[in-house]
Amino acid sequence: MENKIKRFGFLVLFILATFITSNAQEVKQWSLDKNHTSVSFGIKHFFNTVNGTFNDYQGEFWFDANNLKDSKFTFTIPASSIDTNNKKRDTHLRSEDFFYVEKHPNITFKSKGFEKKSGANYVVHGDLTIRGITRKVTVPFEITGEMDHPMKEGTKLMGLSFNTNLDRTDYKVGVGDWASTLVVGDNVNVSINMELNSKK
Repeated sequence: MENKIKRFGFLVLFILATFITSNAQEVKQWSLDKNHTSVSFGIKHFFNTVNGTFNDYQGEFWFDANNLKDSKFTFTIPASSIDTNNKKRDTHLRSEDFFYVEKHPNITFKSKGFEKKSGANYVVHGDLTIRGITRKVTVPFEITGEMDHPMKEGTKLMGLSFNTNLDRTDYKVGVGDWASTLVVGDNVNVSINMELNSKK
């Protein structure tokens, strides 16, 4: 009798483990198409907006709009890839006054959960680390489209658009004289447009 109970217990655990594994596998892994992805930002300098980009980034994405619980994102941006179309300014932005890339080479985001808001609009909650400082953030994003890839047989295509605002002073980006918001604004508008591919 005791052996039967043990066998039944093992069977239940096996079925449960199989169900959990099967559930996790339902979430597709998507690869980033860097040729059709952009990471850009804008920040005030006196009365004008200076725009820039980060030219290098990588990420891992498991996403299913019908299985948000098991979806997850990680995204990494080498801070040294900053580009504002001004070599002298970019060198300064990489310095200890701003991103201090020698000590803190990467900007990272790790998701902690997703919520659907309406239609194709979602938010992702997660930890954002800049200059070694980690803060919890909530970033809205939109699924801009999903379809079979017309040029890659057996591949799905999905577009995501992220738009958010960050306070650079929360991460000590801009220290000393540059902490003043009279010259450089504290609010940074960040826009990330991604194209992702997944095998069917």
